[in-house]
Amino acid sequence: MNFSMWRKALRVIPRMEKEEWDRLDFISKWLISTRSAVLVMTFISASIAGIFAIQSQKFNLGLWFLLSLGLILAHATNNLFNDLTDHLKGVDRDNYFRAQYGIQPLEHGFLSIRQHLVYTIFTGFLSLISGIVLIYLRGGLTLPLLIAGAFFVLFYTFPLKYIALGEISVLLVWGPLMVGGGYYVITGDWSWNVVIASLPYAIGVTTVIFGKHIDKFKFDREKRIYTLPVLIGEKASRYIVIFMTIFQYLFVLYLVIKGFFTPLTLIVLLVLKTFFKSLLPMFHNPKPEAKPEDYPEEVWPLWYVAGAFYHNRRFGIAYLLGLVADTMYKLIF
Repeated sequence: MNFSMWRKALRVIPRMEKEEWDRLDFISKWLISTRSAVLVMTFISASIAGIFAIQSQKFNLGLWFLLSLGLILAHATNNLFNDLTDHLKGVDRDNYFRAQYGIQPLEHGFLSIRQHLVYTIFTGFLSLISGIVLIYLRGGLTLPLLIAGAFFVLFYTFPLKYIALGEISVLLVWGPLMVGGGYYVITGDWSWNVVIASLPYAIGVTTVIFGKHIDKFKFDREKRIYTLPVLIGEKASRYIVIFMTIFQYLFVLYLVIKGFFTPLTLIVLLVLKTFFKSLLPMFHNPKPEAKPEDYPEEVWPLWYVAGAFYHNRRFGIAYLLGLVADTMYKLIF
């Protein structure tokens, strides 16, 4: 077991030669193939749903665990399916952006299509089993929620991403579907307040996909993949990310003013330092043609997506801490 590679795969999408890949254990290969470094975003959404369930005093650890496992595996399945679809459509050929920033096992010849299908079917099957158990235990809206999730898993890569619906899909999935739907699966109740409270983090995840599509702007335009940045332009997209990030903080402030949150959740304002020091100057300016000297080699050529991911990870952690403090206060007082 290569524990050091497990840790690395959970932080970044590694680069390596075929010989090193062949020496890896199954789990390392799965973590790399599923781009597990980004699965933390799904875990945070599931955790937010769980925290709101604790506030309602209807939390169920078993249901939350199944929910979290199913969502993470569904996200992993989507990443695998994404790579498979793009490979079969020829999108990742000719040093396409996806094949530059980390291993694309199919495109680099590390996995055969048959092996990749085994990974995809195995991961999707485990996710489906989790969903079926939740349908049995909870019933009600759980089946429609699972169907909605399956729709995005299967059709995000094509056609949603190709017709400028990928970004709005991410907003809907990581907010209302994962948090609002997750809250329902755990508690049996639907709450529009929870749905609204899911938006600060869901917007952050959407900035990450925006950043990814801005990074791929020229490549997608050449391949006729009409993401939202391709339609509205690179500069406009960069400014949209800035405004969306500002709205993350404004939503939290709104929920405090409304009384759904206590002021304890304003701990997220500490992340404004990262916004002003890192994300704002990055998205305000065009991407440099060459890697800056002080920029990590393992991250380049990722630029906007790396900046958005870094900010969103810090915001997500602060948001979770704020919600935990908010929940403890409400339960005690």
